[in-house]
Amino acid sequence: MTRSTQSTDPSIRVSGLHKTYFPRGARARLRAVEALRGVDLTIDAPGFYAVMGRSGSGKSTLLHLLAGLDRPDSGEIWVGSQAVHAMPERDLVLYRRKSIGIVFQQFNLLPTLDALGNTILPGVLDGAERGAVESRGRALLEELDLGSRMHHRPEALSGGEQQRVAIARALLFEPRLILADEPTGSLDSASSERLWSLLESMARARGIIVLMVTHESVAAAHCDRTFVLSDGRVSGEFNSHGLDAASLASRASDLAR
Repeated sequence: MTRSTQSTDPSIRVSGLHKTYFPRGARARLRAVEALRGVDLTIDAPGFYAVMGRSGSGKSTLLHLLAGLDRPDSGEIWVGSQAVHAMPERDLVLYRRKSIGIVFQQFNLLPTLDALGNTILPGVLDGAERGAVESRGRALLEELDLGSRMHHRPEALSGGEQQRVAIARALLFEPRLILADEPTGSLDSASSERLWSLLESMARARGIIVLMVTHESVAAAHCDRTFVLSDGRVSGEFNSHGLDAASLASRASDLAR
């Protein structure tokens, strides 16, 4: 397995990002939703970062655009040296598979594959040499304390274990950026705490950017910096590492007004 071709130094640069959704049907444009209204955001160092905002603030839309799962109406998205906003669809497929890792609230594991099979699936789809990709998958599962569970299917794994399998899958190609969309939304408090700590330590140990969308101040309290989205714009940002959940929630609320 080889590292992705993304720039050695992880970075995100977003400028003037706009995205409007038009529901289908007659008079649809009268119900247009401006999800993003000129988002500017820069991250130029490894670390664990949070994007917070009320429901409808545009935080999941921002994550989907960064992941290349949707396209902006205008504006630019640079991940390392890659112009995500200008990529043709074929390149976006490779970008999602090899340059970044994505962790969703729902684990998105295939029920017919065991933990190892789910972990190595991107490599199999990419045509990587089977022995190398299996060796990489086993090492990741061992690292995430899943060595004894790698031959269990998702139905035999706890929610926290399934999400760690999803993280192992996201790390398969050693990306410089991990995007996490409410990754603990389906987990209990103990499993959530473990996952936040894992993402935090992973960002530091691997020298990568982990960007997490969350509405939970207790989650953002694990992060180095928090960006606050309000009405489709970044309304502010602040250093959040070391803040308790109550203090962080107060800061975020003030910036969202």
